[in-house]
Amino acid sequence: MSAATNPVLSPLTGTVLSCANVGEIVAAGRPLVVIESMKMEHVVEAIGSVEVKRVWVAPGDTVGEGQLLVEVAPAQTPSDVHDVGPTATSGERADVARLRERRGYLTDSARPEAVTKRREKGRRTARENIADLLDDVLDDASFQEYGGFGVAAQRQRRSEEDLIANTPADGLICGTGTVNANHTEEGRASVLAMSYDYTVLAGTQGYVNHKKTDRVLEVARRNMLPVVLFAEGGGGRPGDTDAPVVAGLDVMSFASFASLSGLVPLVGIASGYCFAGNAALLGCCDLVIATEDSN
Repeated sequence: MSAATNPVLSPLTGTVLSCANVGEIVAAGRPLVVIESMKMEHVVEAIGSVEVKRVWVAPGDTVGEGQLLVEVAPAQTPSDVHDVGPTATSGERADVARLRERRGYLTDSARPEAVTKRREKGRRTARENIADLLDDVLDDASFQEYGGFGVAAQRQRRSEEDLIANTPADGLICGTGTVNANHTEEGRASVLAMSYDYTVLAGTQGYVNHKKTDRVLEVARRNMLPVVLFAEGGGGRPGDTDAPVVAGLDVMSFASFASLSGLVPLVGIASGYCFAGNAALLGCCDLVIATEDSN
């Protein structure tokens, strides 16, 4: 640990749900790390405005009491809290600039720390998987994304700026595109692609991304589209606070996915951790492709 930083230790044993990024300025009282234990969330808050200097854990990690989570130092510029993301072009209309800014968050380049963690573990990003699966049409990807501006349903405990920067697409990238359109009969190359994003809350299934799933599965049914599912992730997410439900029994995603069996081809891809709800969807697929290190 650097002499210029202060350690932040875990107060209990549990699983990391989310953590601040290196270089992020976190205001006093805001979450540095959120830990789930016994189906309850425990927020490790910043004491004073601090800058995150080093992160020792990642979403999905199991930590013990007293384990080092992050290293922080007093922030020099508290006004920079959550001041991240692409900047607007000078002279641009405000609404267009805001749209361009929001779209900028839906790229790997907007989250370099998260991408670095994937690289260190020898893994690819969800958007890389989607890009390699689908065709490029006139140098522009054929992918038409659904619900990219969705964020985690956690506004009761996190700022909107934080959610936009750190929970893009609520951890599920989904939409339509084509595969091998140049070698396939016209109209028969379209697919629905879905990829859980492990860099966002460990690829868990949240309230918003369940709604997205329900929507795109209806599109697949109506248009008779094959479904390709990248299923890496950790199942149900206990951390959402804004869903107006008690037990979540209104979730139709699993029944909707299973009902496509025999109607359209369902292809599942497993790499890394895949369990709980993510594994339930994977198990409904007609064909499962698993890497050697999948679990």
